[in-house]
Amino acid sequence: MTDPRLPIFGQRKEPHTIIIARGDAISHFAIRPWVLLVGASVCALAAIGYLLATFYLVIRDDLIGANIAREARVQQLYEDRISALRVQVDRITSRQLLDQRMMEDKVAELIERQKTLSRRDGRLAPLLKRASDVPLPKKPETAPEQHTQLLLLNDDPADAAFMGIDPIITGPVPGRAAPQRTEADTLRPSEGLAGESTAEKAEQIFHTINRSLRQIETAQIHKVRNLTESAFETADNIAGTLNAAGLKIEAQDDKTGMDAGMGGPLIVPESPSESIENFDLQLQDLDTALNRLDRLKKTVRTLPLANPAPEMPVTSLFGMRRDPLLGTPAFHAGIDFRAESGQRVTATATGIVTKAGRNGGYGNMVEIDHGNGFSSRYAHLSRVLVRESQRVPFGAPIGEAGNTGRSTGTHLHYEIHRNGTAVNPASFLKTGRQIEQLL
Repeated sequence: MTDPRLPIFGQRKEPHTIIIARGDAISHFAIRPWVLLVGASVCALAAIGYLLATFYLVIRDDLIGANIAREARVQQLYEDRISALRVQVDRITSRQLLDQRMMEDKVAELIERQKTLSRRDGRLAPLLKRASDVPLPKKPETAPEQHTQLLLLNDDPADAAFMGIDPIITGPVPGRAAPQRTEADTLRPSEGLAGESTAEKAEQIFHTINRSLRQIETAQIHKVRNLTESAFETADNIAGTLNAAGLKIEAQDDKTGMDAGMGGPLIVPESPSESIENFDLQLQDLDTALNRLDRLKKTVRTLPLANPAPEMPVTSLFGMRRDPLLGTPAFHAGIDFRAESGQRVTATATGIVTKAGRNGGYGNMVEIDHGNGFSSRYAHLSRVLVRESQRVPFGAPIGEAGNTGRSTGTHLHYEIHRNGTAVNPASFLKTGRQIEQLL
């Protein structure tokens, strides 16, 4: 009989058996190979896990330290970058503040200069109005570059490239459309038209405006100076003409500022205060010249220099002649003008009527006292249009030509008396024609 424990095909391995005895009780159980495999696997995994846990615990501090160090380096880099940006922002802010302060100072300076020009215009306007009839001296033609500068004074935008102070600073000009601005004209924070900074572009704008204002100031001073020279020159010509005719009406001391010795090198003022002071001196000189010219004109208006019968021919001169009625030599104290009956006769100067009416051989006569010892007579009038003690202005009608008194026909007899003595009216008429061109 075959032993059942022996394998048929070779030797068979029996499973391991574990016997546990506890007193009289005995128990046993068999351990299968797969159980051993599972147990070994579990033990191996536990060992590997223990080893991995031990390794992690060992290197964890190093990993945490490395991460902390890396984060610290990144944080330091960010802090350095933020500090650099803050420094750059502070630098830009400081520069912007400086640029803003500079622009405010320059705008304030431009506004002050503009106010100065406005004040000058206010002071200059009355003088220009007084000097409106003063002829300016002829100057040579302006060079092209000078003509370009003078265009800055033109108010017409079509004729001048410069519109005055930039409207960005002072606002648009009332009644004038603002110029169209393109993208190239807009100032950017970082660059100007040619890549320069805003401050540099603003400096160029201010420099252009300052130059234009300086040209306007120079033009004002030149205009005042030219008017002053013309006023003095006109006054000298009037005084010289009167002096040549023996009508000296101005003392040498009255020619203020013209005959006094003056000289020295030309020094152009640079500072605004010097410019203002120089302009004030120019205005004083112009005022002095206009006062002298006005005084001479008023004096001239009191001299009988005009023609009482304009465009009418002279029929008899002053001096000895043959008497028209008797035919004998006789002294003629005036000059006779051919006139039509009823033709208006005008006063040759401002004065007060001392006689108005019938006066012997003069017929109807008007006598006017002009002051300074001068008087004029208008005789043989058909009609008298004024009364005694009446003040008549220059050129006012005083009567109508006629044939009254000792006369052979319609005409105007005109006399001029100086300190009670009859003088030749022809010299007065000649002087009047010369001065008329100066008035």
